[in-house]
Amino acid sequence: MNLNQTFAILFRLNYSKANSKGLVPIWARITVDGERAECSTGKQIQVTHWDLEAGQANKLCQEAKSINDHLLLVKTEINRHYNILLSSQEIVTANDVKRSYKGKKEQKRTFLELFRQFNQHLSDRLKINDISPKRRQKFKMLYGKCQSFLKKKLKRDDIFLDEIKLNFLVEFELFLRTEDDVAINTSMKSAKDLKQVTKYAVTMEYLPSNPFANFKSIYKKGTRYFLTKSELQTMYKKKFDIKRLEEVRDCYIFSCYTGYAYADTESLRPTDISIGIDGEMWVIKDRKKTKVNENVPLLPRALQIINKYKKHPYCVKHNRLLPVNSNQRYNSYLKEIADVCGIKKKLTTHTARHTFATTVLLSNGVPMETAMELLGHTDIRTTQIYAKIVQEKISLDMKKLKKKLSQPTNMKETKKKLSSRAPVKRKRVRTNKQAA
Repeated sequence: MNLNQTFAILFRLNYSKANSKGLVPIWARITVDGERAECSTGKQIQVTHWDLEAGQANKLCQEAKSINDHLLLVKTEINRHYNILLSSQEIVTANDVKRSYKGKKEQKRTFLELFRQFNQHLSDRLKINDISPKRRQKFKMLYGKCQSFLKKKLKRDDIFLDEIKLNFLVEFELFLRTEDDVAINTSMKSAKDLKQVTKYAVTMEYLPSNPFANFKSIYKKGTRYFLTKSELQTMYKKKFDIKRLEEVRDCYIFSCYTGYAYADTESLRPTDISIGIDGEMWVIKDRKKTKVNENVPLLPRALQIINKYKKHPYCVKHNRLLPVNSNQRYNSYLKEIADVCGIKKKLTTHTARHTFATTVLLSNGVPMETAMELLGHTDIRTTQIYAKIVQEKISLDMKKLKKKLSQPTNMKETKKKLSSRAPVKRKRVRTNKQAA
């Protein structure tokens, strides 16, 4: 029972439903904590016979007493239903009161029920290729996390939609970090995804507004690893005795020279390669993540790798451009490759994209706007992150150079040492002519 709720009943005319005789229906407006619900009282009246301030029929109306007595009964009955609900429910809404008064036993929708409907909606979109299987799977896993949160934290199997407030999401994000031991960026992404579920509820008119709308995801700035020019060259030239490592290395190098993320590289088909307006070979494809064009001209090394795997059994069987492993295996093999190549960095499939942006494009003077198009970014600020990394690297290199230049050269040091010594007296050697 919430005794702090505000509750009010107001009678008004519903002008939009006036009939041909000029009679306007009288409606009851129920307001609970600022939320409104309206229903008909079953009475009609002429506009001139209505007292707007008092909310009742005026003296000009011959049926004033009958109408006003009826409105009083309606008000008393609505009050009775509100008090009944208030004694049995923690939260009472205006629609709850309306349904109770009108005798409707509509079952209240729950959060997990909504989530299941949302996931079914995603499954339907997946059938028409409107979303990726990865996105559908992500929300399926998120549903399981919400179930766990409800049971462990709230000690409930489910919760009604009208009970959900902003603190639900705040507690859920903290629950993921403490109970599931996930990083802050991962928990924030899950919280951001959960906002999509309640947004769907608003779209379907199950909720008047999104209770999570004011939640702001705060991400911790991470390190964007990428290969330097020398590291990229070392990996490219390295000879591998193990076939699986050679294949993963080649797929990784391909991404380093095209900027394609794992999902896009894995799905590339021979038909995605075509001749561009410049007469050169291009990859013409949309990014899976953003559905934005990421058309990239093929640099010599990328083209060389494509030609190498044209007749690879996996590529032929599955109609793929390259023999790309599962993401988990790919990352696992990259660790081995890094060790063999002497690279002391945490390499993942996505570091190839970072390498393309920094080492291949921006470090070689490719304009920001061109890099943005090649990377398939929808916002240049995303591309500018890589530019900042390049600037930091240049700044670090220049500091090293300044330190090196400030040190005296070996020749200068030698002269300085010689000048600090006492002068050596040389003996004059007399020639035979001088002696004579």
